[in-house]
Amino acid sequence: MLPLPEFTVHTPASVDEAVALLAKLGPGAMLLAGGTDLLPNMKQGLHAPAHVVSLQRLGALRGVRREGDALVIGAMTTLDAVAGSAEAKTHAAALAEAAAVVGGPQHRRMGTLGGNLCLDTRCRYYNQTAFWRGALGYCLKKDGDTCHVVEGGRKCVAAASNDTAAAAIALEATVVLTGPAGIRRLPAADFFVADGARNTARREGELLTALEVPVRAGRVSVYEKLRRRGAIDFPLLSVAVRLDREDGSARALDVVISALAAKPRRLAAAQKLGAADLATLPIDTLADAALRECNPLPNIEGDVVWRKQMVRVLVKRALGRATSLA
Repeated sequence: MLPLPEFTVHTPASVDEAVALLAKLGPGAMLLAGGTDLLPNMKQGLHAPAHVVSLQRLGALRGVRREGDALVIGAMTTLDAVAGSAEAKTHAAALAEAAAVVGGPQHRRMGTLGGNLCLDTRCRYYNQTAFWRGALGYCLKKDGDTCHVVEGGRKCVAAASNDTAAAAIALEATVVLTGPAGIRRLPAADFFVADGARNTARREGELLTALEVPVRAGRVSVYEKLRRRGAIDFPLLSVAVRLDREDGSARALDVVISALAAKPRRLAAAQKLGAADLATLPIDTLADAALRECNPLPNIEGDVVWRKQMVRVLVKRALGRATSLA
């Protein structure tokens, strides 16, 4: 059994109180949403905060609601609630599908959207016990100075494993953050950064309070996930697709691929398509382009060659589903 380290729990009753607590406690404090990721990581010695600020009492951060031309989802809304929301299924299908395949039923009933968006990156050399990591001299991400994935590497290449990140980017969502300087909004594509050690743009003292997803007529979106088992497992690869149609014709396409690196990758070939190409969506061409653009690393489980070949399979599958829905 891996015991938890000692820490003090704080339970603020409002966002303002939570922000004030974070400012007072400083970098020795960590936020607790559902706890499905933080607590296991603390048991493995990956985090040892002196203070944990629980957001469980912040009822204002729960719920899915329509506000004008946007779907606003509170950060403390459980993944189960996002997956089951009729509004999310209608206007942000990729996000609802992604939330529905995180972990198992118990994880989704405890885990939150905000927690999943802020999920720590994962690596086969990082997500281990302190004893296991110590035997290798630790790693670049935690306590060491060596990357065991890229020989001689000086930048952490731990991979994003949060299912909802790719969907949020594909849907052109906005991340809402609240901190000492007030409210800050960032496009989801800018919220995630290419640094395995800290892959979000969340500043010290800030907490993610909501995700705003634009509502667009004629929009369809889907999410596909590769994992060894049909439940529980983190993604070995994930693909989110958004297809916008207007007057019966495709006008915009976004394909976002994740679990390759710290930041989800937007398929460049999809960004370059013009209206003429979208009229008869070149699914095979895009799938081949994804295979060329994406190069999985041995940073998470799964054979690298197999994962690379599955890029083409998942992109083709996701595009096929989006096209049929459109």
